[in-house]
Amino acid sequence: MKPYSQFTKEELIAEKDFLIKKYKEYQDLKLTLNMARGKPGADQLELSMPMMKLLQTAEECIDANGVDTRNYGELLGIKEARKLFGDVMGIKPEETIVVGSSSLTFMWDTMVRAMLLGVRGSEKPWSKYDKVKFICPVPGYDRHFTICETLGIEMIPVELTEWGPDMDAIRELVKDESVKGIWCVPKYTNPLGGCYSDEAVKALASMETAAKDFRIFWDNAYCVHYVYKDVPLLNMLEECKKAGNPDRVFMFGSTSKITFPGAGVGFFGASEENVEFIKNQITASAISWDKINMLRHVRFFKDVNGIHEIMAKHAEILRPKFDAVLNTLDEEIGPRGAGRWVKPEGGYFVTFIAEKGCAKRINLLCKEAGLSMTGAGATHPYHKDPDDAYLRIAPSFPEPSELKKAMDVFCIAVRLATVEKILDN
Repeated sequence: MKPYSQFTKEELIAEKDFLIKKYKEYQDLKLTLNMARGKPGADQLELSMPMMKLLQTAEECIDANGVDTRNYGELLGIKEARKLFGDVMGIKPEETIVVGSSSLTFMWDTMVRAMLLGVRGSEKPWSKYDKVKFICPVPGYDRHFTICETLGIEMIPVELTEWGPDMDAIRELVKDESVKGIWCVPKYTNPLGGCYSDEAVKALASMETAAKDFRIFWDNAYCVHYVYKDVPLLNMLEECKKAGNPDRVFMFGSTSKITFPGAGVGFFGASEENVEFIKNQITASAISWDKINMLRHVRFFKDVNGIHEIMAKHAEILRPKFDAVLNTLDEEIGPRGAGRWVKPEGGYFVTFIAEKGCAKRINLLCKEAGLSMTGAGATHPYHKDPDDAYLRIAPSFPEPSELKKAMDVFCIAVRLATVEKILDN
């Protein structure tokens, strides 16, 4: 099988006619398929169901330190939970805050507080500056971009490789005092699935910045979510301390894709001084979080090894689905030269990079054949992918039979869009 670039015009026209016929066959099936977001499948959710049998009596709701988790108090989280999730982040309990069910909510809250009140070391609230800018490695996470866009924070895209962002570009950007921070998904990067190298972590921790209150929003959402391989990652808080910038990093994580999305536990890490500063800020908005859910998670996992045991089971479920996606792309797209993709070590996505100018067309074709995908451009600030090339495949939610149909539809859409593009040029 030769690549489309070597097809004659007549061969391309014949291929287009064949693909349109196949595409209409899928349309006639009236499919309802979803590969839009990294949602755990039903079999993954079953892994945490035993948790629901915990804490059935009043006595069981008392934690190891005598705190009645049914009542107010413990604004920073119960000590057992701070220890457990501090261990997940590789930091001390005193450097940890355990919050509600969502790390994304706490990211929003943290950014809003920075805008309204400033962060530790700020001369004034960020909103008092003429402009506030954030560095956004791309491809990246659309929810980060939504936070910035909603708050009027200017986003500056920089290239992300599998091993970290373009540090040369970043070093130039941070010479501007209005550049207040950077978004990072450092492990199993969303959506490339790579991991920041030691060099990238150290460079971010130690670089000179014009803004004295520069912050790294370190969204380590996938820190334990391996599919093929558990990749090591340097501890950003420790590296910031070594570089003399202990307040630089805000670390975020949750159990949303470990236990129950929307009903898990969110957690945050920073220097002890940052934790105390933030405690004084959030006192205005909260008395305490859901401590019953914290204790339920602590009793279920017991320790960080318990989390790794659960994640090994998640990997067993996810691996065949990722294999199915990658094998289909290898068979249907690779030989035809209709795009490329990145095999992730972990996380929840396979990044597909279409031929330039094809991503929106592929997305539309999928939608009109009953397959929901995250929108083209979602991997870039303001939904502006200059190459119109990046698409994010999320294999976790569909059942195996549905995943096969979804990938068949996706590949037909990719092939058809690619052939159309070549014929139009």
